[in-house]
Amino acid sequence: MTDRFISVSLAQRGVKAIARLHDDEAPRTAAAVWDALPVGGQVYHGKFARNEIYTLLPAFAATEPGPENTTVTPIPGDLCYFTFDGILKNPAYGYDSGSAPGEHQLLIDLAVFYGRNNLLVNGDVGWVPGNVFGTVVEGLAEFADACNDVWMGGARGEVLSYARE
Repeated sequence: MTDRFISVSLAQRGVKAIARLHDDEAPRTAAAVWDALPVGGQVYHGKFARNEIYTLLPAFAATEPGPENTTVTPIPGDLCYFTFDGILKNPAYGYDSGSAPGEHQLLIDLAVFYGRNNLLVNGDVGWVPGNVFGTVVEGLAEFADACNDVWMGGARGEVLSYARE
């Protein structure tokens, strides 16, 4: 199979990175994401995982891919897919009323990890493994700078988008 590539971008910050899908290691997840593209939404910066930005989307796969190529210690450049069912509705997580977590029963979290020392553990549920479905192969340094600006400068109004390249 020929390698497939996607772009990951932050609209307001004018930055884009290119990632290769892991069709070999995460074929179900890579196919689910590829088939749904383009997708995107409000960006959030991780509170617990450390160096992570993500967007929350309504479930988009005809069949959820299930666990494959999972990790709880993502490395810089990893793109991860998470499925959440209800847990994000807890007001302690700080999402605005009426935002994606309150609107949909099953949520997909598409995340980009941009730095080291990440650990996917949640105080309410424990370990939260994610499916690594792609790796950034171009533009990670600039993208990481923009992610740090999301952390320090604010996420409101910023859109994280994924598209076919």
